[in-house]
Amino acid sequence: MKLQLLLLLLFLSTLISCENKIKETIAKKKVPDKYTLAFGSCNNQFTTNTLWKEILKNKPDIFIWGGDIIYCDTYDMEFMKKNYIHQKNDSSYMDFINQVETIGTWDDHDYGINDGGVEYSKKDSVQQLFLDFFDIDQNDPRRSQQGVYFSKKVRINEHLLNLIILDTRYFRSNLTKDPTGAKRYIPNKGGEGTFLGDNQWNWLENELNNSNADFNIIMSSVQFLSYKHGFESWGTMPHEVKKLKNLIADSNAKGVIILSGDRHIAEISVDSIPNITYPLIDITSSGLTHSYTSFKGEENPYRIGNVVSNQNFGILNFDLTNNTITMEIRGESNKLYQTYTQKY
Repeated sequence: MKLQLLLLLLFLSTLISCENKIKETIAKKKVPDKYTLAFGSCNNQFTTNTLWKEILKNKPDIFIWGGDIIYCDTYDMEFMKKNYIHQKNDSSYMDFINQVETIGTWDDHDYGINDGGVEYSKKDSVQQLFLDFFDIDQNDPRRSQQGVYFSKKVRINEHLLNLIILDTRYFRSNLTKDPTGAKRYIPNKGGEGTFLGDNQWNWLENELNNSNADFNIIMSSVQFLSYKHGFESWGTMPHEVKKLKNLIADSNAKGVIILSGDRHIAEISVDSIPNITYPLIDITSSGLTHSYTSFKGEENPYRIGNVVSNQNFGILNFDLTNNTITMEIRGESNKLYQTYTQKY
């Protein structure tokens, strides 16, 4: 009897010891230092978007709208509201946002006026409709501030991403039309105009100067590096391009990457900035439902690879263990059109 009791106690002790080792193993196991960001722009609310299911195949942790969520150039706010609701209630989109966190900014056609900026009189009203689309809480600062810019910090184990979402519409000064008609716009006269306005520039400066993130991802609805095409871009105000480049260099912010849309094409542009150890990359992805299929070519001295004129979306795969990002342009059937890897 004593022997049987001794054996039972020994068995229970061994079982408890094994269970504790299993718990210890589980506790020490970490989620991989990886993160997937998807983004895209130019989505006609009355055209079937077949790319939502393709984006999901990449298992994104977040999706960032780069603007033109809907196409609704209007001063009629009831009409604008109906169009936002129409897109929000789209069954494919509803399925997508139930699986993926979704944030973003606006561009001109969901702002309310083609190539519009500071002059649009309904911008405050549209801002509330835009925030309603994302179910933004009434106490969120964006409900009371001018412009839809904000930032979101994402923690992955010991790593940090800073997602900086700009508003390149609310404050943007008028552009200079090309009097020859050869292009739509030419650069403004030296020093004239602003893209972000004083308040947003101060906010962005604070974001970059005080960032301890491994990567700082800036969403700009319009292209930053490519500008020779003559359409909307930061290049219509060269002094603002210089200002942002200087800010990136002076801030010592790590891994600054710019995302953009608007153009109905996709391309990757790369530039070097003095005093920073990594290249500045602007990756453009546009459009989700319709693209510039008749594209014949345009000059872009910063372009890496080819222009993608098919419907497309962008993917950034972060390998934070190795401080590496693989950037992809994908489209129908999740086809990979272009890829570019950068180690930081």
